[in-house]
Amino acid sequence: MPKRIMQGTVVSDKAEQTVVVRVERRIMHPVYKKFITKSKKFAAHDAQNKFKTGDSVRIRECVPVSKTKTFEVVYEDSK
Repeated sequence: MPKRIMQGTVVSDKAEQTVVVRVERRIMHPVYKKFITKSKKFAAHDAQNKFKTGDSVRIRECVPVSKTKTFEVVYEDSK
């Protein structure tokens, strides 16, 4: 099974070797047919602590690192 890769923005880097990434997606409302932006936050493993708040990053699904971390930061996107 392929691993999910998602793009998002780092919203918190306070924890050691962990960043919180907000991933936004656009879905169409079933009744009103307008696009709605939904977001979800994921905890991702950052081994070198090099990503800071506001960075645009890609995260990839991996084996669980801890209770809440099942993603790892792949690399930073160019702005």
